[in-house]
Amino acid sequence: MVATKTNDMTKMMQDMMGSFPVDTKAMQDAFKTSASLNEKMSKVALEAAEKSTEISSKWAKDVLAKLTAMTSVKADPSEYGKAISDFASAQAEISSETMAAFAEVAKKVQMETVELMMAAGKDISEDATAAVKKATADATAAAKKVTSTVAAK
Repeated sequence: MVATKTNDMTKMMQDMMGSFPVDTKAMQDAFKTSASLNEKMSKVALEAAEKSTEISSKWAKDVLAKLTAMTSVKADPSEYGKAISDFASAQAEISSETMAAFAEVAKKVQMETVELMMAAGKDISEDATAAVKKATADATAAAKKVTSTVAAK
């Protein structure tokens, strides 16, 4: 009976994977870039939320002040009609100003987001290029090492 020796596939895979090292610095750099972008994006979002809350609060206060004036007792019944008309006019003006303020907040968020994404794209592209160059060099060196090891056997 002839005994055949089977190759240890686990050992072969470990050897092969060991020949292609992983660049953990590139992973750390990518994580740092991502974390930095997330921090900046969060800051933009939180500032927008804060400004929007201020706008909403001012709008509510203005409306309540106009309602107070409208609901006060009038000496002449015809003044109630005028009070309602004045309230409607004031409300239209307040609403228009408020929507313009919200639009400014949205415009600022949009501009800051585009700037951040363009900067992040540049950073990520540079990181990726450096990682690919290093990986190519490492893979080439590893392939040469494997080739020379196999040729020597």
